[in-house]
Amino acid sequence: MDSQTVQRRRWYILGVLTVSLLVVVLDNTILNVALKTIADPAKGLGATQSQLEWSINSYTLVFAGLLFTFGVIGDRIGRKRVLMGGMAVFALASLASAYAQSPDQLIYARALMGLGGAAIMPQTLSIISNVFEPHERARAIGIWAGAVGLGVAIGPLTGGLLLAHFWWGSVFLINVPVIIAGVTLIAFLVPESRNPSPGRLDPIGVVLSVVGLVVVSYGIIQGGDKGEWLALSTLGPILAGLAVLALFVWHEAHTASPAFDVRLFKDARMSAAVASIALCFFAATGVFFFTSFYMQSVRGLSALESGAMVLPFAAAQLIFSPRSAGMVRRFGAKAVCTSGLLLVTVALASYQFVGTDTPMWILGVIFFVQGAGMANVMPPATESVMSALPREKAGAGSAVNNVARQVAVAMGVAVLGSVVASVYRGDLHDRLAALPAGAREAAGESIEGAHAVAARMGTAGQGLVGPADTAFVHAMHTASIAAAVVSFLGALVVLKWMPGRAAAPAVEEQAPAPEPEKARV
Repeated sequence: MDSQTVQRRRWYILGVLTVSLLVVVLDNTILNVALKTIADPAKGLGATQSQLEWSINSYTLVFAGLLFTFGVIGDRIGRKRVLMGGMAVFALASLASAYAQSPDQLIYARALMGLGGAAIMPQTLSIISNVFEPHERARAIGIWAGAVGLGVAIGPLTGGLLLAHFWWGSVFLINVPVIIAGVTLIAFLVPESRNPSPGRLDPIGVVLSVVGLVVVSYGIIQGGDKGEWLALSTLGPILAGLAVLALFVWHEAHTASPAFDVRLFKDARMSAAVASIALCFFAATGVFFFTSFYMQSVRGLSALESGAMVLPFAAAQLIFSPRSAGMVRRFGAKAVCTSGLLLVTVALASYQFVGTDTPMWILGVIFFVQGAGMANVMPPATESVMSALPREKAGAGSAVNNVARQVAVAMGVAVLGSVVASVYRGDLHDRLAALPAGAREAAGESIEGAHAVAARMGTAGQGLVGPADTAFVHAMHTASIAAAVVSFLGALVVLKWMPGRAAAPAVEEQAPAPEPEKARV
């Protein structure tokens, strides 16, 4: 495919890549609205709170651990080829998830989906960086980043529509026809490209990163489940996982072809941008995890109604993401990114005004503010990451960007989910002590478990519902304040280290982008 044909088709190519990306991003958020159903023993799989967390984290941890490897593989054997292979794996894993017969099967199938997603995500951004010239790249990346935000928002609504008419597995099955259409369009429209000097694979780094992240997450989730943060069963895995991650960082700093090149973080612009992405997603996605339970379990909304509640977030993404590039040109990436993170902080702190009987429009306003903030963080931060590297290292830049996001998602769900579990169980301790052993365990695991126990106990159990709802809302307030603090720290990092408007031209002069790689048939 010659360069003129690629240029004529560049916006169609962006559209196809955006759809490919949407499948990956939408899958995680579409699962959020199905969590209550999957937790139901009759309509779902009877999954516990920790199993629900692992159904999310098995995906994100495998995804994050393999992103750099697939970025290098795409640079080596061809990004289009790896993209199509990743989508095929994602489709097969979606089928396996849809027809899982137990929570454990779902967790394993989701891990396989993470492998497919890791092959897809870095290729989309790498291809965009090679198809678009520098003067259009910021706009294209803004649209790409908007697709990430849009996937976060429309996933719950899509899931709600499916659950209103089909069984819970339909939220995964919907991926298959979309992927078939996407692969067909990719085959005809997207050019092949590769790095003429690709790096070598780093299997040791991949293993260390995955093991470290999984073990740390296990310890955090254990702490939330048992409420015993100083117990050996909690501290042991957390400390062991951190030790493995420290070994991973040391290995990456001393190997010739690192899976995750920690030396890239010597660039202040890139470090601040990656930190802003990570801290923003840690805070925001962790909150999304428990708001689905608030809407469905505490407020009694259906899956469709709770999905529709997230539409203000989608509207904010659609309004502000495409305009972020213009805002950066006018005010600079530092100002735009800092303002976005401060908006996210305000939104997260505002969850304190959400109670068991708060008008739902207040939650809608909070979602809109949160969406507007994230729409002004992702595009400038992503562009800062990509512009800090030459084009032939687009795969590495894409992988850094996405590893930061996926690790942040996993840690956000694990940490904030554990905070919710600990506070919820602590507040209900006296009520739980009066229940029979089996009912006590079920009610203490989650708000959905408490409602199920109350329903089984009939009139005698109705006294449990009010205190359980109050305990969950208190837990949500605690976790959202923690998330707001994290988001505010992100704003301080950007304000301190991300270059302002005057610094950007100097950086470009020091590191001019090389000529684009040649696309081949």
